[in-house]
Amino acid sequence: MNAQFGKVGVLCGGRSAEREVSLMSGNGVCEALRSKQVDAHLFDTGLHSIAELIDQKFDRVFIALHGRYGEDGTLQGLLELLGVPYTGSGPMASSIAIDKIMTKKVWLQAGLMTPGFAEIVSEDQLEKAVSKLGLPMMLKAPNEGSTLGVVKVTKPSELSAAYREASQYDKVVLAEQFVKGKEITVAIIGSGEQAKTLPPIQIVAPEGNYDYQNKYFTDVTQYFCPAPIADNVSEHIGALALRAYHALGCEGWARADFMLDEQDRPWLIEINTAPGMTGHSLVPMAAKAVGMSYPELCVEILETARCKVGSPHVIVKPIQSMTA
Repeated sequence: MNAQFGKVGVLCGGRSAEREVSLMSGNGVCEALRSKQVDAHLFDTGLHSIAELIDQKFDRVFIALHGRYGEDGTLQGLLELLGVPYTGSGPMASSIAIDKIMTKKVWLQAGLMTPGFAEIVSEDQLEKAVSKLGLPMMLKAPNEGSTLGVVKVTKPSELSAAYREASQYDKVVLAEQFVKGKEITVAIIGSGEQAKTLPPIQIVAPEGNYDYQNKYFTDVTQYFCPAPIADNVSEHIGALALRAYHALGCEGWARADFMLDEQDRPWLIEINTAPGMTGHSLVPMAAKAVGMSYPELCVEILETARCKVGSPHVIVKPIQSMTA
């Protein structure tokens, strides 16, 4: 048994709309770590309580949760309080990155190019968004992943239905300028100056529809790794991915998604701080392109696990009674 990591919890499942994908990721990661002699244990946060998590006495955890209550900073804050090292970004970076609107605001402040957008809280604001962004336009649930709550609107008659689809997940809907071109994703591993990018992947989905079904449950989507783009464009996208990663304060690992327009200009779309690790997932695909197996990738990510907010070993002295 690999004693380097101690007892490792692979946190998966959860209560988000991405629960099914998270279970697939968690099972894959746990099996891979065990193949490397790591004492890994699955822990479904959707079925088990915080008290049960504490009782497990994990030495570190691999977060294979996606979406709310796993990728949004809430779990990361809990693990900081418990002093349990964990993979991925800290509470603040996680909470910003899961919110596509806040992510865009940070990136724009950092001088990074992302499609124009508007925040929509009612159907009455849709026409104003169209005037600003034009059609086609994307409507998105800003705090969901796996393309849940993402709808492309091509004509005014589709606006209401698209808004209802996106707003069932979030009160605020992101209206985003549509960028025609190639869909590119870049994986990042590491923290600070040691962070590195893996080869970019181009995603070609049927009719450009890279939805939940085509992501995880069909084999019709095509992936090209490394992406068939010019070397200078690939290098530029990799540099932008690192800038986007650092601008949000991300650590450990993540995946940045781009649209490469018809003039070969890359537009940042979003960043995932706990990417999928299923049989269809993109980070393992990019790792394989540089000769890194799935189990090796899992171990490398696990090696980055740590607490991010101060020391977990501070001794808190009880407050003395004022009447003493």
